[in-house]
Amino acid sequence: MSEEEDGALRNTIYKTTTRSGRRMTPARRLLYRLTVPVMLVAVRLWWLLARVVRVLGVEHLEAALARAPSLVPCYWHQHQLYCGPFLLRQVRRGLAVGWLISPSVDGELGAMLVRRLGGTVIRGSSTHTGARALRDYYTALTKDNVSPVLTPDGPRGPRFKFKPGALLLAQMSGRPILPMAYAASRAWLVKWDKFVIPKPFSRVVIAIGEPVYVPRVIDAAGLEALQAQMEQRLKSLYGAARASLAESG
Repeated sequence: MSEEEDGALRNTIYKTTTRSGRRMTPARRLLYRLTVPVMLVAVRLWWLLARVVRVLGVEHLEAALARAPSLVPCYWHQHQLYCGPFLLRQVRRGLAVGWLISPSVDGELGAMLVRRLGGTVIRGSSTHTGARALRDYYTALTKDNVSPVLTPDGPRGPRFKFKPGALLLAQMSGRPILPMAYAASRAWLVKWDKFVIPKPFSRVVIAIGEPVYVPRVIDAAGLEALQAQMEQRLKSLYGAARASLAESG
């Protein structure tokens, strides 16, 4: 069966699967180019309004990079807003950071924004092109020395459940998972996914955990146990960030 027959390559500007109905037209491309600068100003202004007062565990990032040029940053989807920018600022430590962006025309706006912020774009969908995305993650990690961010609960949830993708990628590549979390002194939570948006003039603490190396050989029970351990690690890091806020408050 050809890719066109099984539903692939619908209206995409990339040779990967997409189910979107939109096409990249000159007018849409122009609109995206005008929108991205506005989004950049809004995002950077928001980062300035909330102050990062402490980063716990920077030594864990340094230890991981001392052993390999790339790693797998891992945090809950809800913690993207401040963990992501922290990683983008680690260029001086030799860290290149990547994000998975849908290969559809709809994803092009996000891809343009990530590039302008200094990140690397990996085109793929964890929902519709999971195997391809895993392959592209692996290539980014091992060939290009790009550290692809994984949010193990993903935007579609279930919330705070650690899916095995990051563990499989770490197992295949030999690269470590770097768990992260952040907490804000005052924040809004988006109703449907509990995405954390710090309120203006709030304080933020970022917590980084010890790098986690996954054995090359592991059975299903071992993988399931690691998933539970990673859930607990991320929850503990969030607790550490909250405690640090209380101490500095």
